[in-house]
Amino acid sequence: MASTSFAPLRHRSFRLALISSFVSSSGTWMQSVAMGVYLQVTTHNAVWLGLLTLAAWLPSAIASPVGGALADRMSRERIIQISNGVMALCATTLAALYLTGHLRPIDAVLIAIVEGFAGAGSWASWQSLLRDLVETDEVLAAVSLSSAQFNLGRIIGPMLAGVVMGFGSAGWCFAINAGTFYFVVLIYGFVKSRPRQLVPPVGHLIDQIRHGAKTAMAVRGTRSPILSIAVIAFILSPFISFVPTMAIEVFHAGEVGTSSLVTAQGVGAVLGAILLPALAARTSRLKVLEGSLIVMIVGLAAYAVSPTLSVAVVVMVVVGAAYIGTLTGLNSVVQLHAPGGERSRILSLYTMSLSVAYPLGAFSQSFFVHRFGLRPVTLISTGLMVCVYLSVRATAPRFISVMGDTPTPGA
Repeated sequence: MASTSFAPLRHRSFRLALISSFVSSSGTWMQSVAMGVYLQVTTHNAVWLGLLTLAAWLPSAIASPVGGALADRMSRERIIQISNGVMALCATTLAALYLTGHLRPIDAVLIAIVEGFAGAGSWASWQSLLRDLVETDEVLAAVSLSSAQFNLGRIIGPMLAGVVMGFGSAGWCFAINAGTFYFVVLIYGFVKSRPRQLVPPVGHLIDQIRHGAKTAMAVRGTRSPILSIAVIAFILSPFISFVPTMAIEVFHAGEVGTSSLVTAQGVGAVLGAILLPALAARTSRLKVLEGSLIVMIVGLAAYAVSPTLSVAVVVMVVVGAAYIGTLTGLNSVVQLHAPGGERSRILSLYTMSLSVAYPLGAFSQSFFVHRFGLRPVTLISTGLMVCVYLSVRATAPRFISVMGDTPTPGA
């Protein structure tokens, strides 16, 4: 059973954690779609979408390493509860401002910064908690299920957002999201991980963060995926931020088009998260990882030239599966190669790598999107990624092959 995609579900605490995360993910995607539509319709400027992405994700540059160090020293369950409590207050404030007619784009950006700090702390604990809720040979499946629930939320959330905005307004999406955070706080009172030895609070926190960073860069099996996700997130991931631009400005499909594209990516991501671990077991993790990246590049190029919304939706399903295959593959490499005593700190660096590169890429590309349009910018991004991949393949093949190595026992 341990070799199947659903084996981790036999653990009660993992099930509880996964369910609460799914509920929260659905609420998060409701808010994400509603906020994207609000900003695009209000400003008609992709730069605001890039700025929101920057505000929401860049706090991870600080919060992820600190959160990772704290997760090695404290109860990860309690950190998740506190972080989600803060995010609940942020979403409640957002809803109140919108429903009373006082929300401005700059308010949304400022609230996103606070929520970004809290979210980064919660994510660092959640990522490192996974391995303590399942068996070692179930880690890849657990990571895939975690990605699946997040992306299943990407299906349910946008669909609900479309319904709620159709009958009400974006403000109610924000309010529902607040409720999902409170739900997580409640459920994590019942989540119990395996006993572990906490890292004693010896020395300054910054010293522990620095030591974790040195270890991450010294171990090939963690260095390669951390650097890889930074490049991929900067060049390719910004397509996520500009979905409202594609739907509203290119296809003139409004909130329905936005919800459709986001939902399509979620459908693909769920399919990929469920099917790809089984494919990796029959072939290899590295083949699935590289194959996912190649398919994502081709898929995004096809998305950029899609003649209609219907075609773009179909292509987005493929992109969603490939994207989650890439992220899940890189994440599982870090999970398996990171030394146990420093896993939280190293995983937080992986999260930071993604969370810093993605918003910087989105913010940088937003100016070009506003000036030249989304289609050419997306095409150029895919071409650049091809050049990077082929260059690494030709000059540093070990950088890629190490991600398929068997982890050191006991790591």
